[in-house]
Amino acid sequence: MTNREEEVLYLIRNNPLISQNELAKLLGITRSSVGVHITNLIKKGYINGRGYIINKENFVSVIGGANMDILGFSDNNLKPNDSNPGKIKVSLGGVGRNIAENLIRLGVDTKLITVIGDDLYGNKIIDESRLIGLNLDNSLHLKGYATSVYMSILDNSGDMHVAISQMDIFDNMSVEFIKQKKNIIETSKICIIDTNIPQDVLEYVVTNYKNTKFFLDTVSTTKSVKAKNVIGKFHTIKPNRLEAEILSGISIKNNKDVEKAAKHFLDEGVKNVFISLGEQGIYYTNGHSSGYVATPKVQVVNANGAGDSFLAGVAYSTLNNEPISEAAKFGVGCSLLTITHENTINPNLCVENVNKRLKETGLC
Repeated sequence: MTNREEEVLYLIRNNPLISQNELAKLLGITRSSVGVHITNLIKKGYINGRGYIINKENFVSVIGGANMDILGFSDNNLKPNDSNPGKIKVSLGGVGRNIAENLIRLGVDTKLITVIGDDLYGNKIIDESRLIGLNLDNSLHLKGYATSVYMSILDNSGDMHVAISQMDIFDNMSVEFIKQKKNIIETSKICIIDTNIPQDVLEYVVTNYKNTKFFLDTVSTTKSVKAKNVIGKFHTIKPNRLEAEILSGISIKNNKDVEKAAKHFLDEGVKNVFISLGEQGIYYTNGHSSGYVATPKVQVVNANGAGDSFLAGVAYSTLNNEPISEAAKFGVGCSLLTITHENTINPNLCVENVNKRLKETGLC
């Protein structure tokens, strides 16, 4: 879609009954030029004939973090204040970017809205995104800024022991910037937001934009509070136990508390709730169907990307109109594939392999 076509579509979205003469006046072009742009939008499937009925494209938008991951894998039990033998791996990361790549590998057209610098890491993210077919056209590219970096140390069981994140660059994502992405966000089937972005941007998007399903990735206990005031605006959320406590104000000590917290979110307006319980698996509910999906025992290599792939699996299932119980199982299947690979993203992730893993573990 050209820039001018985006402008025409934006005006039509805000006033479906607007005339071609009015469009021409607002855009400072001739009525015949407006007619050409509208014809092109019809041919491309953005609008449907007279009345300017806007078609919803079959893609997912993701607003969130993109960075380089520097991962340290310890060979033995970690010894604090000492040098630990192991290996170091550098790969692409960032919650939003990870979710987006997982969706691409599941065959979902995905557009990522993020912030990257003009350094070596930023160029790497752009190049790798181009190779896998991840659309970065709507992202913010900043000159003179360093791309976000996430450094973590994993113990010999594959669990993260400590991490440091340098993510100041995301402070540059502003409300004014995100206003320019209204058409992309509202024409996506699902918009996934992670809490790496500024709170005012997050709140603006879910409060002012409609016509899509907003999914929330809470990222961490510290960052999850950004969504607390607008939690009911989200269609689907995926907090872990601690994040669910913070967002609900309910102390979670047992399964009864988990279900109480989930009901709180439903009462706020959330449609689908998935609460991660670590080794105990996932609790899911939409108010009509609920249950637990246990996580089968597997050899964990890198647990960092498990939550990102789970939410991608849930989004994939939602796009395909699967019931919430199947979405939970498919999300768990994505996580199981992810944690058995050194990379935060398992390059072998695909629908066929997820279903194969689910059968192997008896989840389907």
